[in-house]
Order: sequence, then structure tokens, then C-alpha cells
Amino acid sequence: MSKSQPPSRRALLSATAAGLVAAPAILSKPLHAAESQAVRMVTSWPQGAPGPGWSADRLADRITRMSGGALTVKVFGAGSLVPALEVFDAVGAGTAEIAHTASLFWRGKTPAAPLFTAGPFGLTAVEHNAWIHHGGGQDLWDALYAPFNLKPFMAGNSGMQMGGWFNREITSLSDLAGLKMRIPGLGGAIFEKLGGAPVTLPPGEIFGALQSGLIDGAEFLGPWSDSAFGFQKVARYYYRPGFHEPNGTAEALVNRDWFAGLSDAHRAIVAEACTAENSVGLAEAEWNNADALRRLIEEDDVTLRDWPDDVLRAAKSAAEEVLDDLAATGNLAGRIVASFREARDRAARWGRVGYESFFRARGLS
Repeated sequence: MSKSQPPSRRALLSATAAGLVAAPAILSKPLHAAESQAVRMVTSWPQGAPGPGWSADRLADRITRMSGGALTVKVFGAGSLVPALEVFDAVGAGTAEIAHTASLFWRGKTPAAPLFTAGPFGLTAVEHNAWIHHGGGQDLWDALYAPFNLKPFMAGNSGMQMGGWFNREITSLSDLAGLKMRIPGLGGAIFEKLGGAPVTLPPGEIFGALQSGLIDGAEFLGPWSDSAFGFQKVARYYYRPGFHEPNGTAEALVNRDWFAGLSDAHRAIVAEACTAENSVGLAEAEWNNADALRRLIEEDDVTLRDWPDDVLRAAKSAAEEVLDDLAATGNLAGRIVASFREARDRAARWGRVGYESFFRARGLS
């Protein structure tokens, strides 16, 4: 099966499947390792899920190969060792050494966590990387997770997100009243302020909830991963933009005690493997989203819609309230929000001059 074509939903979600595809060989044949440590990586994704599941597979492969097999990483998809939304606690407790997941799931554990996946009306993937690497974001992220015995790394990115799938049109803000939507993280907090009823579900449960009517709408990632999960089969309307998540940073959670016990070389391998996957995962998503969107519209008869203006205006106002609420939860959260806002404002100034003007020029006929 070509990686440019989405797999069947049955193949994707089968609990007994060994994975949709083998992760590609990242490096040359590894050197023989005198000793090999088995390393468990748990994920929040179904085994082999296009996008984040492939990122997890590649990350495991990189660490194994770069260490010459001294660290042999085995991936456990969602539910095979621990449930999808329990990987945070599992790694902190040492049930597994590494998790591949997203920080937006951990709002209930530490309210500022979702900002390290994406902030509403905030940073694009490239801007987010700049904040983490050069704007003090990594130090704040480390401080936030340290009490949980976790060391976080960026480790993949699904790029610009879409607004979500619905079985009926959203024509005005009033249509959101009481609407049940799968939308975790800070996006869920915004949706609640707009009158909706946010629901948090792991990725593997979204399709069934949409199909059964348990939820009225759902967001996940972008066209490539969304179509692989089959959402177009149970919902017709696809909304843009993903104002709640203009970036899709995945995280590798590493047990701090285990990480501290590694050699300097092996700690560097884990860190650099995450950095590499962050770049490759984003490129993969950008490349595949374009063709997947074409197929959704031309072959699957999906109707693409813009969010109504009154929804966007209300959501933008609500987003600032959500950030204010978040900043009030504690000193560290306040520092994270302030840093995020500073990075957002800095990026916006350059974005208007550089990117926005270029996109307008590129669109000229």
C-alpha cells in the first residue's frame, strides 16, 4: 500500500494489526550492539495511524538505529499497553520510558500544557518551533512537566489544522448552541464559551462517535489524517480554518529518571531523533494534505465551508478570555501565557510583512 493513499478504516483501527506499514528505514544498517536495552514507547494513536502514528514509528526507528541497537524501541499503539489518554501518567510512573502524544490532552493535569501543541489564533508550525527553540518555550515546557517526572520534546507536526467535520451546516454563531463536538484542549474551552458542548475523545474513538450520533461534530488534524480515519464517510461538511490549532506539534514524553540515567551520547540521540522527526513529520503532512484535500472534494463529495464571520469574531474574543483564565491558574502558567503572547505578537509583525504579502502575490492571476 502506498503511503500517499489512506488505508481502509478497518486496517487502521484493527487492534490486532501489526501496523499499516513498516516505518521507513531512517539511517544505514546499525552497528552490532554489545548490550541492548528494551525501551517501551506508548502512544495516543492507533498503531500505524497515518501522520502521528508514522511519526511514532519513525522516532522509534531513529533512536534504535542511531544508538546502534543499544536502545531498542518498541512502539505500543493506543490501548495495547495503556489507554490513549493515560500515556502521560504511564511514562511519569515508569510503566513506559517514552510516549508519543500531544500536549493538548493534558489540560486537566496542568492547564497550560495545551499551548505546547498549539494556541488558539496563535502560532503556525514554523512560528511555534521558533518559540520553543529561541523564545524560551522549551525551558518553560521543561519546568511545567518536571513535577510529573517528564522531559518533553517536540517530535512531529501535523501542520495547519482544519476546523472540523459536521453533519449539518454552521451558518451563524447560534448554530453552535448545545452542539456536541469532539474538541480537546484550549479549543474545547473556546467552544464552550461559544455555547457548544466540547467532548474529549481519543483519536481512535472519533469515527464511531460521529457515526452513532454521540457527537455532532469533530476536529482532529488535517485532510490527510482525517481522511485516513474515514470521517468523510460519516460527515459531509468540512470547515476551515482551524483557528483553535494553527499548528499541530506532537510531543515525545520521556521519563526523567530514565533519561538522566542514559549516557550523554544516548541522551543526545533521543533529543536529536525528536528534532529530526519534528521536521520530517511536518514536511510529510504538508505534502499529503494537499492531495488528500483534493480527493475529499473531487472524489468523496465533501463540502468545504468557511466558518461564518460571527463565529470567528466570537471565537477570537473568547480565545483571549481563555488565555486570561489560563494565566490566572498559577505563576508558571502566567509566565507561559505571557511568553506565548509575546511570541505570537512578534511572529504576527513579520508574518504580515513576509508571508501574508507573499500569499497575496502568489494568488494573483
